[in-house]
Parts: sequence; C-alpha cells; structure tokens
Amino acid sequence: MTNLTVSSFCNWLKFRHLVLIDTLGRTRNMHLAAQQMNLSQPAISKMLKEIEGLLGFDIFERQPRSMPPTALGEHVVRYAQIMLNDAKSFVDQINNLSNGGHGYLKVGGIFAATAVVLPEAIVEIKQRSPLLEIEVVEQTSGQLMQMLENRVIDLAIGRYTEEGQQQRFDFTPLAPEPFCLVTSTRHPISGQGPRALHELVDWPWLLYPKGTPIRDRMEEAFARAGVAIPQNTIVTISMQTFLKLLQRGPMIGMLPVAMVGPHVESGDLSVIDTPLDLTPQYYGILTRKDEQLFGPAREFADILQNNADRTLGKKAAETP
Repeated sequence: MTNLTVSSFCNWLKFRHLVLIDTLGRTRNMHLAAQQMNLSQPAISKMLKEIEGLLGFDIFERQPRSMPPTALGEHVVRYAQIMLNDAKSFVDQINNLSNGGHGYLKVGGIFAATAVVLPEAIVEIKQRSPLLEIEVVEQTSGQLMQMLENRVIDLAIGRYTEEGQQQRFDFTPLAPEPFCLVTSTRHPISGQGPRALHELVDWPWLLYPKGTPIRDRMEEAFARAGVAIPQNTIVTISMQTFLKLLQRGPMIGMLPVAMVGPHVESGDLSVIDTPLDLTPQYYGILTRKDEQLFGPAREFADILQNNADRTLGKKAAETP
C-alpha cells in the first residue's frame, strides 16, 4: 500500500468527502446517507469508492444491513467529525463578526466551576464585549475533554481524570475544590454534633457515577477510614437532582463546598461534622495540547486566571 503524503492528501480532499464520511459514520447505511445528503445512492457510492481508492483501504465494511467503519475507517470517521466541527465553529465566528457581533465563545465546565468561577468570568468579559455570544456546557471532566478533542468547545474548566489525558490536553490550575458531606436541615442527624463515618453509611446516599473524580475521592476516603461504601444509593451527575433530593428526603451527599455554600447560608442544607479526609483537588483550564488560544477564548482564559490568582492571594493574606 502506498503511503499518503500531506501534499497529495490536501490536494484531493474536499469537504464533501468529509460530509459523506461523517454521514455514513452516523447512519451506517448508504440509502439513509444519500437521503440526508440529498444525493442519489449511486453518486455517493461512487464518491466513497473514490475516497477509498485514494486512501488505499476500505473505510466501511459492506454488510447486508449495515456499513460499520473498519479499524482504519474509525480513524477517518473521527477525523471527518473533528474537521466538520472546526468548520462549523469557523463559520459561526465569521457570520457573527460580519454581522457586527463580537464573536462566539463556547466553554465547558464541571459543576463546581459553573457555580462560581465561570459566572464571574462571564460577567467580566460581557462588560468588555456586550455583543460577544457565549454558550456554556456543564459536564463531567471526562466528557468535557471528549468535547475538546472533537472541537465542540473552545476550552473547558475541569481536571485530569486519567494519566493519558496529560498527553492530549494542557492544564492550567485555577483553584482547589474542597468537598463536604451535606444533608437537609430536616434530616434527623442535622445539628446533632460530630458523627463517626460508620454512623452515616446506613442512610440513603446521593453519589456521582463510578469513574468520576468525585466518586473516586469519596471511595478512597472511605477506604482510608476502613468503612464500607454505602449500599442505599442514588447515582446521578445532575446537580439539580442532587439538590432537590437532598432538600426533600433524609439523604446524604458529598458535594463541592462552593456549590452548597448558598444553600447552607439559606438554611436549606447543613454540613455534617465527620472526620472524613477529603483532600482538595485542583481544577483548572483545559485546552487542546500545544494549541494556542486566541480572540475571546484567550481573553476569557486570562480573566479566569487573573480572578483565581486574586482569590488565592486574598486567602493567603487572610491566613494568620
């Protein structure tokens, strides 16, 4: 098989090729792909053969009822998706600017970030550029990094969750994220003084899914304390579900201090006094590896960093 060169690849590759690959990757069906692209089935069949001939391998398997990507084809489909996402972002930016706007910014954040640092930075950048269009996505760190890799978002506020992610993303720390155990002020243990961890495990618990950093830290803390993980649990990543269930039932949850603070101050929730060792973990700005930010994304990242430095400096000054 003849190896591709960058020059030959760039000379023949067209965006309609990428659209076909992406459409077939989603539908896995030649007839459906033809309908979605508003082309005849023979036309897209011919185009696919042309692409595969130039690449030197089959992108899709020809099965009776489906066309799944081959092992090499999966890489081609992923490349097409990334390139089309990047093109969409470019078109959105150009249309926004040409119509008198100030650009478009799409950022993602973990739950703690969307509660505190993102709103502060958004207020500041909107004061500078009122017509800047901003979209915010709230997800887990793992999902945000997937969106970053696929060029769905410009930057994210989260943390590494696996070792290999350090090879694909740059990380600029912003602030530590302390956690606490909370429950409703109507819960029987609320306001009853210090509680040993083993006294809490029989109550219903709200937990994040397995594999999320918060869940991992909780399980590590329970293991260090020699206490079994609660069995009566509800698992969710929805912060609204967390808060509603905590307020309505006799449940316990482990949540970021920044998120529960307002609810504790209002008297809806109370922090449980228990000797659980929850070491704070830093969250920060995640970007694609060795890729410089520019425009609104660069300005937004600078605001986040400046606000974080100011907050940490203030806390250091207040520490006796």
